[in-house]
Amino acid sequence: MERGSTKLWGGRFHASTDALVDQLNASLPFDQRLAVHDILGSVAHVAMLARRGIVSRDDALAIVDGLRQVLAEIEAGTFEFRLADEDIHLSVERRLHELLGPVAGRLHTARSRNDQVALDFRLWIRDAILALGRGLADVCEALLDLAERERETIVPGYTHLQRAQPILLSHHFHAYVVMLLRDADRLRELYARVNRSPLGAGALAGVTYPIDREYVATLLAMDGICENSLDAVADRDFAVEFLADLSIILVHLSRLADELVLWSTAEFGFIEFADAFATGSSIMPQKKNPDVAELIRAKTGRVFGHLQSMLTVLKGLPLAYNKDLQEDKEGVFDAVDTVQLILAVLPPALRTLTINRERMAQAAEESFTVATDLADHLVRCGIPFREAHAIVGRLVAYCIEHGKTFATLEPGEWAQFHPVLVTSRPPLTARDAVLAREIPGGTGPSHVAAALARAREHVQTWRAWLAEQQARIETAFHRLRTGALV
Repeated sequence: MERGSTKLWGGRFHASTDALVDQLNASLPFDQRLAVHDILGSVAHVAMLARRGIVSRDDALAIVDGLRQVLAEIEAGTFEFRLADEDIHLSVERRLHELLGPVAGRLHTARSRNDQVALDFRLWIRDAILALGRGLADVCEALLDLAERERETIVPGYTHLQRAQPILLSHHFHAYVVMLLRDADRLRELYARVNRSPLGAGALAGVTYPIDREYVATLLAMDGICENSLDAVADRDFAVEFLADLSIILVHLSRLADELVLWSTAEFGFIEFADAFATGSSIMPQKKNPDVAELIRAKTGRVFGHLQSMLTVLKGLPLAYNKDLQEDKEGVFDAVDTVQLILAVLPPALRTLTINRERMAQAAEESFTVATDLADHLVRCGIPFREAHAIVGRLVAYCIEHGKTFATLEPGEWAQFHPVLVTSRPPLTARDAVLAREIPGGTGPSHVAAALARAREHVQTWRAWLAEQQARIETAFHRLRTGALV
């Protein structure tokens, strides 16, 4: 039988693992992405060990220098990743041992791979939240720019995919901005839960050394520590919540994408994608397919799948750490890659849309979309709403039967339905319907303009918070990379 790697931590085992076990067990092919965070977490850890007198200053200085050399090799692309190393932690430790000899073994004092990987994953997700947050801001600003450009454009609003009432197109786009800003708020709340250090929990019970967990957290620009050692190594709530937040983001973007697909059809004719964001057919030369929007819609299911996978991994795990938790990362990595690409491609696709304002205006005037306004007018004339609703319903049925619209009805025809309609009829245009809704949250132009301005302020506040957190991390990481810590 083919044999695999010899275990770096030795002792208990007398034989190397089977080669197939190495393949099953290894996470290095995907957890390489944690390399920078793994090394900087180790730098912070050994600095603390020296500060507390757990390792000597000379040993700590040598380890810090060695870790920085390993980091330089990884970032230069000269580092040799070996499957036999199993994971990124042992890969770094193996190289450190090659550089320093036995002193490298002191790095793992007062630490387990269990709390180490939990730290690395939290640091990685923390960075991902900030990167995706910037992408969210970009999409919000693209939608706001489009809304400003189309501030006067009227489009039918829909319920049940049936034309319902006229609205401003800017009001429609603002609805998605509001959704995405809620997503931003969720990510900010998650950030506070992610940004806590599990290091010091050890394998599960804490460690016997006089460590300073808060000091490590401070070096890593974290906001505190995980309070329970069992939970610190076994918790992946932060990853579940992250995938849930990404799923909700894609729910919103998929709904937008679906509307863009519908609106780009000949049946709607509301929009046209720029050539750079559409594709053709291999057999039908007339086709212009909205593939960008379709792929956004489709990739949503991919992220949903990663969330379900994570929940399934966790649902039956006893405390504390189990190897099952190795399955926590690939789905998160892929979900981040997927959402990041969508957030990058959507802003230019939105900004380059061609809006068919005439077709939207025509559609907003058709299908009796001002029927509710007519009922409201009857109510203002003293008729109970349910009676007014029935009157307008009969009017609609009459118009459909006789091929008429409200605007083409004669005075005698109005009189058939209620005497008040002979002398008092409401304005019957889509624009009048829009202007009548000047209430907070409504589609009236002045309120929509104010809502767009508030949304821009919200986006700028979000960007400022992202920049503040990014600067804090970069300052801390620069010190870990170059500063005198020991």
